[in-house]
Amino acid sequence: MSMTPTAVLLSEWIKIRSIRSVYGCLLAVLVTTLSLTVLILGTTGRHQAEQPGSDVLLNAFSALTFGQVAAIAFGATAVSSEFLDGALRLSLAAVPRRSLFYAAKMTAIGGSALAVGMVTSFTSFLVGQLFLGEHAIGLGHPGAVRAAFGGGVYLALMALLAAGLVALLRSAVAVLSLLIPLFLIVPFVLVDVATSVVSYLPDRAGQAVLHQNPDVGPGPWTGLAVTAVWTAAALLAGWWAVRRRDA
Repeated sequence: MSMTPTAVLLSEWIKIRSIRSVYGCLLAVLVTTLSLTVLILGTTGRHQAEQPGSDVLLNAFSALTFGQVAAIAFGATAVSSEFLDGALRLSLAAVPRRSLFYAAKMTAIGGSALAVGMVTSFTSFLVGQLFLGEHAIGLGHPGAVRAAFGGGVYLALMALLAAGLVALLRSAVAVLSLLIPLFLIVPFVLVDVATSVVSYLPDRAGQAVLHQNPDVGPGPWTGLAVTAVWTAAALLAGWWAVRRRDA
């Protein structure tokens, strides 16, 4: 008797909760972002706010750059666990329909990352403002709700991007070795020679939603849509690999 989509989705959520490394990466999205928000805004937040032309929204979400690393690690680890000790063969024995298995896994990963991402984004914003005194802003500030909501979506997209690539490459180490330098190092190397290209990389495009008014590249929602396209491409590639390759 084949499992229903709801049962498969539930089983994938149970996997996320029961594998310590996967669940730990998910919780690290919140812990890392919130901790660094307190550290950054508690020490330099007021000085940043006083600088001419300072983007108060981007400053409020500056720690999300580090939280995305935990989101990427979560997505990568959640999928790579299937390639350890024959786990994928057992999963496919229980759910022979590979497309159903893949869809349920990615839904569980994306849903979990979105829920934690929303809590992370809104909580970090509100807590960070406690350290800014007269420079503090609230959710009523123009663009604040958009940035907080978009930040949560962005973290979920980063997790799914990594998950799709791991399904394709079958290696969390390879994906982490690719994405983390690409997002944290390459843009600073290329910024003076290829700004227009950098603005459309998955991370920089998506982070446009955190700006008050992006100076270059796509607008807030357009940038998030660009990241969604990158993520969709990775998920489709991963789906193809899961369907075509032996377990």
